[in-house]
Amino acid sequence: MQFDLFPPPPLDTSADAALAAKRPPGLFLGTSSWTFRGWAGLVYRGNPTQEDLVDHGLEEYARHPLFNTVAIDRSYYAPLGSDELAHYARQLPDGFRCVMKVWNAVTSLVDPRTRLPNPQFLDASFFKDAVLAPVEKAFGAHVGPLLFQFLPLSRAELPKPNEFAWKLERFFAQLPRGYAYAVELRNTELMTPSYFGALTRHGVSHVFNHWERMPALRDQLANPASLTSSHVVCRLLLPQGLGYEEAREAFAPFDKLQAIDEEMRSDVVQLWKACRAANRSLTVIVNNKAEGSSPLTVRALLERIVSAQ
Repeated sequence: MQFDLFPPPPLDTSADAALAAKRPPGLFLGTSSWTFRGWAGLVYRGNPTQEDLVDHGLEEYARHPLFNTVAIDRSYYAPLGSDELAHYARQLPDGFRCVMKVWNAVTSLVDPRTRLPNPQFLDASFFKDAVLAPVEKAFGAHVGPLLFQFLPLSRAELPKPNEFAWKLERFFAQLPRGYAYAVELRNTELMTPSYFGALTRHGVSHVFNHWERMPALRDQLANPASLTSSHVVCRLLLPQGLGYEEAREAFAPFDKLQAIDEEMRSDVVQLWKACRAANRSLTVIVNNKAEGSSPLTVRALLERIVSAQ
């Protein structure tokens, strides 16, 4: 973080550091992006500008003891070049790995604007050239799960579930090993045995997402086939029944908890217990719109998981 000649005093993170020291191995907790001015006093010293956070906020975020991962969301809208990724890498300590969204040109069955078929949908060569090549060049030491988020589709646009699963199977069969891949759906119709089977055969994580129109986390976990890989990813996004824009307007500037969801928190604990019992890691990414302030949700989740050990 860049400051003037008289930098603000450091945050007192001693209590969070004591809590983080009890974090069990294989559990990774972080937030969905990091550039929120409302986190001043929670994550950041002083009153950083938006430009400070965009340019250098990741460095201070990664030093905070609560977090051992973060999601890079902007890569969903356009691929990040090697220079941008190298800038991120310089801000991160050794061993700190990020969840990175894959460019939606790879994951959109239809163009989001025109709704016409997208010829680059699940094109392995396109993904390797546009997304993976810059990562390999500049961010390989810090890339964690590469997250393929699929757009919600209307009933008329939905592919046949077995056809979709076959496309996933063919796509992941062409990708290099050594990376962690994860798939996040927004249509329950595609969560079929063939879908879970395709992910399992290629060691790809099904993303347990807490989102307005998806089954609760506990209902997804109730499917014994849902733990599809050695690395499990969970994303806490929106309260069920609350839209994105509505939540953003209600919860900004994301400096306090406003809609505590006890069931969601309990479900995350149960998911962690299932992962631990199956000797799998768990990465949990929290959005501000889940409860109002993702750093505070991360703290509450870690407290609950530690107390449940």
